[in-house]
Amino acid sequence: MTVLATAAGPEPAAAGPMSVAASPLDWSLVDGTLPVVLRVLGLASLAFLLITRDRRWWTRWLPAALVLAALLTFLVKVIVNDWWQPFPDELPFEVLFWIGILLLALLLALFKLRFLRWRGRVGALFAALCVVLYASNQVNIYYDNFPTVRTMLGPQDTVSLKDATGTKEPVLEVPPGRTIEDVWRPPKDLPAKGTVSQTPIPGTKSGFKAQTAYVYLPPAYRASPRPLLPVLVLLPGQPGAPENWITSGELPTMMDAFAAEHRGLAPIVVVADNLGSPFDNPLCVDGKLGKVQTYLSEDVPNWVAAHLQAATDRAQWAISGLSNGGTCSLQTAVNAPQRYGRFIDISGEAEPSVGSHQQTVDSVFGGDEAAFRKVNPLDVMARQKFPDTAGVFVAGTEDSTYRPQAKVVYDAARKAGMDVRLMELPGAHNWSVWRPGLEKNLPWLARQTRLIP
Repeated sequence: MTVLATAAGPEPAAAGPMSVAASPLDWSLVDGTLPVVLRVLGLASLAFLLITRDRRWWTRWLPAALVLAALLTFLVKVIVNDWWQPFPDELPFEVLFWIGILLLALLLALFKLRFLRWRGRVGALFAALCVVLYASNQVNIYYDNFPTVRTMLGPQDTVSLKDATGTKEPVLEVPPGRTIEDVWRPPKDLPAKGTVSQTPIPGTKSGFKAQTAYVYLPPAYRASPRPLLPVLVLLPGQPGAPENWITSGELPTMMDAFAAEHRGLAPIVVVADNLGSPFDNPLCVDGKLGKVQTYLSEDVPNWVAAHLQAATDRAQWAISGLSNGGTCSLQTAVNAPQRYGRFIDISGEAEPSVGSHQQTVDSVFGGDEAAFRKVNPLDVMARQKFPDTAGVFVAGTEDSTYRPQAKVVYDAARKAGMDVRLMELPGAHNWSVWRPGLEKNLPWLARQTRLIP
């Protein structure tokens, strides 16, 4: 059993596969020149909105804007954290602060229109827009949701699955005890990059109505003979959708960089859905919101077998995800070990949850504690051993909620006989952890799935 705890710092800018900006669409939104420009424009615009010579502004309208902005921000907090609850965590103070600045700018511009002529009104509206862009990007920086301008535009350069897969090819033979890379000889005309395809994966057996999936096929998939590459099923967080891994996760760039280091070899990645819709949380079980466990353990593998030439051995199949998807990846690995022999749980929970433990049992399992324990990973690992399963648990060093939970499930997995390690990365519960949480574990995954020595 391998037990390895890793604390890794940020990579140097020149070393990462996503550091080169080829066009304005690839300019960084989280560091570099563009955030500085937005900051300068935003602060200058806020100052313009705050200051005027009219005494009534200082005694009446400015205080009213400040009070109203504070009240609206508090209302946002109550709605999001206490009523709607679309996120697993409460909105942090830093995010609420920037929401308050955004609302204040809009109110200042609205109140200031009465003191200005048409040119001044245009200037006030433009200033409000600059502050909104600045505050919005500060929230974006906190979550690292859109690292570049391009990622805000949705998945780019997708091709049809039929064009990506091509015709059925002869299979590359790999002798027992060898890896694919040992016998792989890339053709001279091998593409430099893989393909991304958008495709439905129907819930044929489960009946689960999943969001549209994405499939990444590495350059080696275009070769003949074709290697039977390992498969990684990747899941989004909640709220979310599979396309988040393509945009915010920059998955194509990440996988192409790995393939470039291994002569075109990389896992096939199927970014599947475990939610049904962005804000649903079916808890990755066969329940009233859909048979998600059956979908991931049977429908998705059956679809891959029908549409792709890929490895079929459980040791060459892995499942991973972030937050809710991380919890789901561990659930699936322990409840369907015959299908998935490897997993990467990124910022997952200790147990599936829609609130408190009792709320979860009551609302999803009809108050049946035994039904909950039947599928809860901690309970499954307490009564069953998994000597042939390997996994990684990833958590952010600043994630005060999910980091302790990662340690709990890591210890339980070790006791269940799994070959596991715990990786801690700088950051909180956001893409600054989720993106490298997958990227840094691709070499481990490739070795585990017999892709590379």
